[in-house]
Amino acid sequence: MQKIHLISNAHLDPVWLWRWDEGAAEAISTFRVAAEFCETYDGFVFNHNEAVLYQWVEEYEPQLFKRIQALVKAGKWHIMGGWYLQPDCNMPAGEGIIRQIQQGRQYFKEKFDCVPNVAVNVDSFGHSRGLVQILKKTGYDGYLFCRPLREFLGEVIDEWGYDNFRWKGYDGSEVLGHRHYAIYNSKLGKGAEKLQNYLEVRGSVPKGLMLWGIGDHGGGPSRIDLNEINAMIETISDRQIIHSTPEAFFRELKEEKDALPVIEHDLNPWAPGCYTTQGEIKRKFRELENEMFLTEKMISHAAALDLCPYPKETMKEAEQDMLFSQFHDIIPGTVIPPAMEDSLRRMAHGLELLARVKTKAFFALTKGQEKAK
Repeated sequence: MQKIHLISNAHLDPVWLWRWDEGAAEAISTFRVAAEFCETYDGFVFNHNEAVLYQWVEEYEPQLFKRIQALVKAGKWHIMGGWYLQPDCNMPAGEGIIRQIQQGRQYFKEKFDCVPNVAVNVDSFGHSRGLVQILKKTGYDGYLFCRPLREFLGEVIDEWGYDNFRWKGYDGSEVLGHRHYAIYNSKLGKGAEKLQNYLEVRGSVPKGLMLWGIGDHGGGPSRIDLNEINAMIETISDRQIIHSTPEAFFRELKEEKDALPVIEHDLNPWAPGCYTTQGEIKRKFRELENEMFLTEKMISHAAALDLCPYPKETMKEAEQDMLFSQFHDIIPGTVIPPAMEDSLRRMAHGLELLARVKTKAFFALTKGQEKAK
């Protein structure tokens, strides 16, 4: 019997056609609704990733944050992905991607005692093969994404012929991959329609996964969609359809591992023209990335020699400026002008913090030099 894992989510770009403060407002609004549904609908599970969104909820609506913590503990709300946010997966240095994972996982472990083992980047514009080694060596078993895909007048053209595969990296590392058959969201009142389409397009797949929920600008599950999907599930007897999580799906996918095709290349391209836009953002990001790694080496060396204390909080704040700037609509250059200006200001903030730390490290390391003649 076919089994389909329904992954309710709310794709929410922190910035895109809006600025970050509107993204924060949408996160709070979306999480309020999702928390209510988790509390009132038996069997329903809401999935969400991106630590930065939880940080905003924690800061701006702490009571809602406590409700989410209780729901996670009860298994009604699932922390998926576990990264700081969904970055561009082509331009950042590998070290930068590692920091995405490190900061995200530290946050979710501290606040929710959760360590996801399926990475989720459903909106990134393609995926470098170099990710595989990073994923595997940071404890990930699976990778869930959507692009690249082809769409024509709303009808999916499946150029691969399969959704599940083994993704092999340059060093031989390997993770299971799932390319979702369509885009990550569903429009208001169209969740059951998407499920019906899935049954028609993927009816022969033994183990399936379907992402649903209003997305891009937040929203997530709506009452009408949840009621219609649950009613539809009740009428279907020849398939097992459950509200689920990426981890549950990938645990079952492991049973088919040996029969899956192997991919040994990048998962690209998608919207390559984006990477030619807003050069100022790209240059400023690379400057911030380089300064981050250089300053960290200098101040670590000075601290290791007991010449000065390591400024942990300042470096973490600068690193978060870098991580936010890796967002998959910022680096490729697909945000509106006000959001672009905000992004440049955030990068400048990170560079200013690093400049102060680097100067401190310089004088600490040169202490005791001979005076000028």
